[in-house]
Amino acid sequence: MSEGSWRGVLAVALWQVVASLCYYSAFPATDSFQTDFGLTGVQVGLVITTLTLGYTLFLFPAGAFVDAYGDRPAMVAGLVGLALGAVGVSLATSYPTLLLAVFVLGAAYSTAMPATNIAVAERAPGGAYNLAVGVKQVGVTAGSALAAFVVAGLAALALGWQLGFLVAAGAAGVVALGFLVAYEGTGGTGDVGFPDVGALWGNRALMALAAGGFFVGAAIFTTTGYAVPYLESDTTASKATAGVVLGLTQVTGSVGRIGAGWVADRVRGTAARASIRVFNWQTGVGALAMAAIPLLAMPGAAAGFAILGVSLLGVTGLYHGALVALASEEESGAATAAGQTTINLGGLLVPPTFGWLADTAGYAAGWNLLAVCVAAGVACALVAGRLTD
Repeated sequence: MSEGSWRGVLAVALWQVVASLCYYSAFPATDSFQTDFGLTGVQVGLVITTLTLGYTLFLFPAGAFVDAYGDRPAMVAGLVGLALGAVGVSLATSYPTLLLAVFVLGAAYSTAMPATNIAVAERAPGGAYNLAVGVKQVGVTAGSALAAFVVAGLAALALGWQLGFLVAAGAAGVVALGFLVAYEGTGGTGDVGFPDVGALWGNRALMALAAGGFFVGAAIFTTTGYAVPYLESDTTASKATAGVVLGLTQVTGSVGRIGAGWVADRVRGTAARASIRVFNWQTGVGALAMAAIPLLAMPGAAAGFAILGVSLLGVTGLYHGALVALASEEESGAATAAGQTTINLGGLLVPPTFGWLADTAGYAAGWNLLAVCVAAGVACALVAGRLTD
């Protein structure tokens, strides 16, 4: 696949859809995990934390692997690992075995961001970099939406949430085979070495934006992990309806990623400044929507989550695009790893706190905490924007 090819970008987006289908299947299954394994709100949060821990711990090794050997081996191996992790979740018979399986799932997903970022950078048509990143990032929300419909839908039909994970594993196996046979990847250096994150410390704008990633990641991971249990507990939504709402949130997230990328490509200024400016507007709306969620009953709650999709789930393409634009070419791998790590750290630390608040003070307190997190992310991005002027 040649450089500047939308065909190449779409192939990478397809890979991302299937990878995200596997990884994000854990989120709509949280309500089923809670029921089948008798989990508290905190224990549900620890499932998401363990999943994110596997993802985070292997980000830098995955980045080093991609830099050394190119995107194709990482993408094939990543899908194989995701298939094995999804099968493991479906076979889990206890809380410890569930935690082990989701850890494997997260570790395998660590190949996604470094591999797809490099692949899209090589293939994005001229003048459409942000849009290409947005299209690739739609794979995340599209795969997440499929996960919500498949896992929650099969559970609602009494076919078992386990079948949803097996469907995801099967899709990963088929696409892995296709990429092994037909995908022409980018080359690597041949030398394995970890990204030099220390070289980024002097880039104050990049560090400020990466700090904001912690707060935005906290809100994204917690929202997707607790949407279904919350809707069932505090609104009139059934399990099936809650799954549909989560799927709708992911669909609107896809719209947000494409729309934001299209707008950022047309905003005056440097690529980094344009991305950060649109990022601020989106996340600002997300903070307001987050604060409104506990005040809304169905069907208003569904509309609130749809707005969260556009405004919150839709910003990660701009976030990563801005990080790469702020870094020098030789630091792009380190910038990607650092930015995704801060997002994941938010997903590690905040979901159990949200679960504790839900158990002790009610879900409203948890949503207010997330609204504060998103507002803090906006503040960090504002600082980053000022430092780019």
